[in-house]
Amino acid sequence: MLNVNNRSYRLPRHPTVVVCVDGCEPDYLAQAVAAGHMPWLGRTLAHGTGLIADCVVPSFTNPNNLSIVTGAPPSVHGICGNYLYDTATGNEVMMNDPKWLRAPTLLAALADAGCTVAVVTAKDKLRRLLGHGMSGICFSSEKADRATLSENGIEDVPALVGMKVPDVYSAELSEFVFAAGVKLMQARRPDVMYLSTTDYVQHKHAPGTPGANAFYAMMDRYLAQLEARGCVIALTADHGMNSKVGLDGKPDVIYLQDWCDARLGPAHARVILPITDPYVVHHGALGSFATVYLPLGVAVDALAAELRTLRGMEGVYTREEAARRFELPPDRIGDLVCISERFTVIGTSASRHDLSALDVPLRSHGGTSEQRVPLIVNRKLAGLDTARRFRNFDAFDLALNHAQ
Repeated sequence: MLNVNNRSYRLPRHPTVVVCVDGCEPDYLAQAVAAGHMPWLGRTLAHGTGLIADCVVPSFTNPNNLSIVTGAPPSVHGICGNYLYDTATGNEVMMNDPKWLRAPTLLAALADAGCTVAVVTAKDKLRRLLGHGMSGICFSSEKADRATLSENGIEDVPALVGMKVPDVYSAELSEFVFAAGVKLMQARRPDVMYLSTTDYVQHKHAPGTPGANAFYAMMDRYLAQLEARGCVIALTADHGMNSKVGLDGKPDVIYLQDWCDARLGPAHARVILPITDPYVVHHGALGSFATVYLPLGVAVDALAAELRTLRGMEGVYTREEAARRFELPPDRIGDLVCISERFTVIGTSASRHDLSALDVPLRSHGGTSEQRVPLIVNRKLAGLDTARRFRNFDAFDLALNHAQ
């Protein structure tokens, strides 16, 4: 047994694959299965275990992937967004450096226990965090052609996979993840494998549309190949996805920095959007979660009460309330945390968001409205208390402790 972040795990007896499908609102699966595009998943739901779980809020990529591989919420592992305000330096920075990680990963612990471990992620922003302290294979689709034995535990990845490195804004970036997973299982047969995709398709295509169904049909084919090789598979998501537009089809945005500047004076408050990453073409850095740093002397509770009255604002929480409610590290969030409603997003200033690259109506995530995600295992899990609240970071627990 391994103990990681106060949770115990058995070592795998069968090759075990945990899959994080970025942006996988459960309706994507329901629509694709109903239309006959996912026969493997249809069989798995009939004969395995299909649950709905909660991801962590903010419902963004980095916090949830790290929750899945640590088995713990951000209050434990420290990764509370893709992006944060570093109060020590006064700089806004990406949270893709392992220095921000406050807890060990299960992947590293499994490798230390003698398991062979492989990690394939779509975007390179996650690779260093997921592979921190881990011996084994760890590379991204985005930079698969640059993988080396010393840095990634593998080389010549495109030759192994039989695909060229795809464009970062493409469905093929995620297909490369699945294709690599199948090839690694054929060639190396790792004991544990973690596969993490990108949500490019989900930002572009609603559930049940041809683009979405084609993506999930592709995924289904690769998962069937992994199961055919005897793998225990646990599938979950880092967050859901929703349309974020008004009746006119244009993004429905609360420009929070503009509001704060008008209320408190220019540059007094600082609004941070933790969705921010280098890949903003498909969401324009607009999500449903923001954190606000306020100057000394501001009546925080009174300002929160004002913000709650804004149209489209679902909830506004003080630092202490947000840390407690959403299991966040209080020293890495602002004085206020703001969450917008299902069809609304939060921006900083209208002048700072370039939405010219949005060629379809905006779809995004970040709030509690994107918290429900699938949690599926290709084994019938007898004796499981299905009435309890499941989290996406229960995936390794189910795969290692219940499905072997």
